[in-house]
Amino acid sequence: MMMNSLLDLLVRGLRQEQDDGGGGWCSRGTKTSVRPPVGETDSFPVEVGLHQGSTLSPFLFAVILDELSKSIQEEVPWCMLFADDIVLVAENEEDLNARLEEWRLVLESKGLRISRSKTEYLYCNFSGSSEEENHVSIGDQEVPKTTKFKYLGSFVHSDGDIDSDVAHRVQACWKKWRAATSILCDKRFPEKLKGKFYRVAVRPAMMYGSDVWPIKKTQQRKLESAEMRMLRWMCGHTRLDRIRNEVIREKLEIACISDKVREGRLRWFGHVRRRNLLAPVRRVESLIVEGKRSRGRPRLTWEE
Repeated sequence: MMMNSLLDLLVRGLRQEQDDGGGGWCSRGTKTSVRPPVGETDSFPVEVGLHQGSTLSPFLFAVILDELSKSIQEEVPWCMLFADDIVLVAENEEDLNARLEEWRLVLESKGLRISRSKTEYLYCNFSGSSEEENHVSIGDQEVPKTTKFKYLGSFVHSDGDIDSDVAHRVQACWKKWRAATSILCDKRFPEKLKGKFYRVAVRPAMMYGSDVWPIKKTQQRKLESAEMRMLRWMCGHTRLDRIRNEVIREKLEIACISDKVREGRLRWFGHVRRRNLLAPVRRVESLIVEGKRSRGRPRLTWEE
């Protein structure tokens, strides 16, 4: 009852209009408009829900969703929530179907609905055994199977590889770089200023999520190659000019991206080691995976 009263108070506070004619969390009579590529629409009132620009809208949504699902939530990594994105992890098909049905019943009883078109399942064959035919469904509708999915800006692949994520990060960085070519490729700007702008506004798009990448040499070379093409164009040079990479980096004062990725991983490693031994990120260090190793060179362990 106390939680319900708190939620009611939050909703009233977000939509109330204070006596001074403004300053409410989301004033009554709020209007908004849509801005498509062809122009801006006429204004229309917000009569249901909250204005998209309200700073408390995400917080309120998270509070309500936590309250609605607290009876069926499990600890990480078996259940992970971020806003309205839900990840359920199970060891077999039966457990996954049971938990998915439990979530469906609870959410639909509260007026919410799991999106059938956006829900997918991913099968990870860590044991290396022959892959089984699995059937996952929401109610009477079967859930499609996928080999990778995007969660919180990163791709999760069924075999644990990061090729898709690296390719996506390179593509995202190129998009940022092209949007800033009016500055980065302008000869009137000092090269050191270009380098600082690149470090602050462009490179983070390529390094997003790299703190936890099990990166390989081939993937490192892909990142380095993409970055050097950007840096050479920023300086007005091509490979035909036969200028060494070190000279280009020294002009722009930009370190090698492989070194920055390693620096980020070591920083994240320090955060992990300072966590409690019972934290989810520490429990995986002692996790024992049943089955045999797949063929090929053994991958590095957590200790290595």
